[in-house]
Amino acid sequence: MNKFFITLLTMIFVTSAIHAQRTVGLISYKPWKSYDGFNLVYPSNQSDVFLLDNCGEIVHLWEGEEGRVASNIAYILENGNMVRTHRSTDFSNDAIWAGGGGETVELVDWDNQTLWSFSLNNEEERLHHDISVLPNGNILMIVWQRISGEEAIALGRVEGTLSDGELWPDKIIELNPETDELVWEWRAVDHFIQDVDPAKPNFGVIADNPQRIDINYDFGNNRADWMHANAIDFDPMNNHIILSVPNFHEVWVIDHSTSTEQAAGSTGGFGGRGGDLLYRWGNPAAYNRGDESDQKLFFQHDAQIVDDFLPPSHPLFGQYATFNNRAGTDFSTVVVWDNPFDMYTNTFETDSEGLFLPDDFIIETGHPIPQNLFSTGLSSVQVLANDNLLITDGRNGYTFELAPDNDVVWEYVTPLRGGNPVAQGEELNINENLTFRMKRYPKDFAGFDGRDLDPNGFIEIDGDEEFCDQILPIEMTYVNDRLEISPNPVSDYVTITWESTLYETITIIDIFGNTMMQENVSGGKLRFDVSNLASGYYFVRTSRGGVKKFIKI
Repeated sequence: MNKFFITLLTMIFVTSAIHAQRTVGLISYKPWKSYDGFNLVYPSNQSDVFLLDNCGEIVHLWEGEEGRVASNIAYILENGNMVRTHRSTDFSNDAIWAGGGGETVELVDWDNQTLWSFSLNNEEERLHHDISVLPNGNILMIVWQRISGEEAIALGRVEGTLSDGELWPDKIIELNPETDELVWEWRAVDHFIQDVDPAKPNFGVIADNPQRIDINYDFGNNRADWMHANAIDFDPMNNHIILSVPNFHEVWVIDHSTSTEQAAGSTGGFGGRGGDLLYRWGNPAAYNRGDESDQKLFFQHDAQIVDDFLPPSHPLFGQYATFNNRAGTDFSTVVVWDNPFDMYTNTFETDSEGLFLPDDFIIETGHPIPQNLFSTGLSSVQVLANDNLLITDGRNGYTFELAPDNDVVWEYVTPLRGGNPVAQGEELNINENLTFRMKRYPKDFAGFDGRDLDPNGFIEIDGDEEFCDQILPIEMTYVNDRLEISPNPVSDYVTITWESTLYETITIIDIFGNTMMQENVSGGKLRFDVSNLASGYYFVRTSRGGVKKFIKI
């Protein structure tokens, strides 16, 4: 049978029979419902950054150096440069180490040449988890700040609650890559409150001071990595920093309009609170204003302002979103909630009891089979311009695209075991292909202008190009006779036009090459009633060799 007529499968076949045959790489794909773009992925336990098309083929690769691995994140900038993070593979002698630990942030060009680099990993401080690139090119970084047990107790920590004998409160630093200058800093240690000893600093009523951080709030293990901030984002509209603090089960907002001096105190900045928290949401128990029944977030990852590649007119633009890792005992969710910031008063709205609004999510969703999405850590969510959600289950290296009608329209499994490629058909276990995040860039992203983005192989061993050929709508015209079809998709009548005014045989063929309709006509235009055709892909073929597809719905 002619290859052209067997290259497209019906929608049902794509999502069932094909899915069952694959274990890694591209699992399923409905291009007519998916958002077209390129997927940036920086899997753990190896050093390369991959840009993939929606067929799972590599269109660009930034190779990492031997002896280092991803420390979680990479971002492509609008000029085509990349900011990425990495660390040494050997951390056995590091003074500060926990999951998510980083070391180096570097700027490279499209050809992977290093333009700038900054490292922080010593006895007192260490980079970890995430970064955020500001509109002016400066970079926000999360840092563990190590303080001794004695220092923590002097600040009001209860004795006997530090199993590691020390505490690592988080701080945020802002660096200018052009000058290597540290231009701004915020430290959690400057904003503590405690209610156990009036003779020690920052004594007060915790419930009356939600803008402060309870030094004795602990999620149960008393470890040094007490906050474990795992995501940072920037809201350019309001000059806010969004920080995900999973051990508090909260998302915090910090005022970036402050000076470093103001950020160390409680006055100044547009919000008038200095570096105190402007907003916190997800777990009112963290500031003694609620209990378990009020908790909304559960060890969340990838907290963000929803604005990546979206127009301001998008209904979710400017809201908050996160991956809610431990929403259930055996499933995770992704959630979106309203941003209650009032730009006229520079405050976040609260209810009559002083709890930060909103009361609940505006979107809470997950996999159509809930247990197919469960990751106790890592993971991400991205709101796409077509209203789909791109969701990454980090511990299983599983990314899928979810349409608003709860249909899974694209699936990809990171094809690595411990950082090494595997072959199609191999089964991967949890934590073998850890993937912190995946981000989809639109095809018209400025950083891709003038770049070669032709597909060039797969991450997995013996990748199968024909698999995606069986799915993708084929736009082929063997003869340039300006063959056009409208409307497309079509439910009843389809109009076909072509350049020639000579007699033509116009044939409608299904995906298996079977002739469904045929007519000999002239004049360059024909209308077919296709209402009786089953839903699926069909092709119009002219006797001169012109071919185009259409979708019957």
